[in-house]
Amino acid sequence: MTEEIYYEDAAELARRIAAREVSPVEVVESFLRRIDEVNPKLNAVVTLADDALERAREAEARLADDADLGPMHGVPFTVKDCIDTVGVRTTRGSLLFEEYVPTLDATVVSRLKQAGGIMLGKTNMPEFALWWETANPVFGRTENPWMRGRTTGGSSGGEAAAIATGMSPFGVGSDVGGSIRQPAAFCGIVGLKATHGRFPLTGHWPAALLRFMHVGPMARTVRDITLGLRVMSGADGADFYASALPPYQAADLEPLPALRVAWCADGPFAPVAREVRDTVANAASVLHELGCETHQVPLGLWERVEPQAITAAVYTAEGGHYLEPIIAGREHLLGPPMRRRLQMPMPSMSELMDAMERVELLRTDVADLFSRYDLLLCPTSPVPAHPHDPISLDPADTDYPAPMIVVDGREAAGRNSLLATMPADLTGSPAISVPFGWSHDGLPIGVQLMSGHLQERKILQVAAALEQAGGANGRRPPV
Repeated sequence: MTEEIYYEDAAELARRIAAREVSPVEVVESFLRRIDEVNPKLNAVVTLADDALERAREAEARLADDADLGPMHGVPFTVKDCIDTVGVRTTRGSLLFEEYVPTLDATVVSRLKQAGGIMLGKTNMPEFALWWETANPVFGRTENPWMRGRTTGGSSGGEAAAIATGMSPFGVGSDVGGSIRQPAAFCGIVGLKATHGRFPLTGHWPAALLRFMHVGPMARTVRDITLGLRVMSGADGADFYASALPPYQAADLEPLPALRVAWCADGPFAPVAREVRDTVANAASVLHELGCETHQVPLGLWERVEPQAITAAVYTAEGGHYLEPIIAGREHLLGPPMRRRLQMPMPSMSELMDAMERVELLRTDVADLFSRYDLLLCPTSPVPAHPHDPISLDPADTDYPAPMIVVDGREAAGRNSLLATMPADLTGSPAISVPFGWSHDGLPIGVQLMSGHLQERKILQVAAALEQAGGANGRRPPV
């Protein structure tokens, strides 16, 4: 067994375990040692499952019995702390749920276990998964593994940091504005937000904004994302939104076909850092060289409908309505970012209806775009990982400075870091972030691929081609 088995991807670990080259116990022990070594520096894994080694021994016994093995037999995985895991504390990043222990697994967790996976533990997130910085009053802040003092993004930032540093080969995140893809980009891994309904939301919290909410896989390789898509997708009989979609069953990734690719490096996502724009343009050039037909497009309607304004109105209204009875009388336990959110003025009925009309305009425009092109290539974030937001995590702190980011010397609202990821949540379109470049100071830069509903195969093929092109291969975080 190599010293760096923890940097092998889930598919390779599954192969090696099935071939009896390594044992599930050796693998799990390797990851637990890695967590002990690295996690104190990053604060990405917040709760360990106390039965991981026991599950590994059971997996080893099944190997000895020549039992039928699942596609992830003996492979460890981690889970974001707002997704239910039976018998393992699930705090949702809040003092309100600090001691909550679910009695059932979320559907996606159950399916990973049924496939032979072994859960290692839970990963950090912002309170209620509703902030773009991974920090909360229960566990504190997660550090970016590429540079201390920089964010991992949110809200699946703990998951992204754990995977990037070999503390986990595979993870489950969730996404309602970019919460899988932005952390993936900031930490140099791959994150997929599949077509809405591909993955059941059963067991994910909060149970609000469900027509925009997604769960999905995070990993270091595109082939692991494909593996997770097969294992976790399909109706479960409980989530209405997943009821019409069967499991993803496409064959292994094939060579890149000639596709029509639209690309946009700034437009509605502006301001975008020059290094990010250059990375997107470079990815477009690579795809052209690989035989794709590439066209730069303006996405003018996306600017006019203002996805950020849509989410501000809809998410504030529906999220606030859902959370009000849960937090009533316990507001003093909330961290400042959540209190800041809940103090935002509720939109009027007219403002809410206007926002919903703009959602439909965006959906119509996206449908038109993908009637003419197979894919859209664009930034995942307008900047690489930015400095941490300055907001305190102390529930007693009443100071709420507005978080900001700096884009090539220009100051912009912190929420602008989600401008490129929000549209796919509002439309339910599949979208993936794949690492493809580096900033001048050594931070990973991800590019995003988006397509029409149920077109995951296309974006996985293109993501795999970009991965193979070597835009971000071979480097490891300095931890």
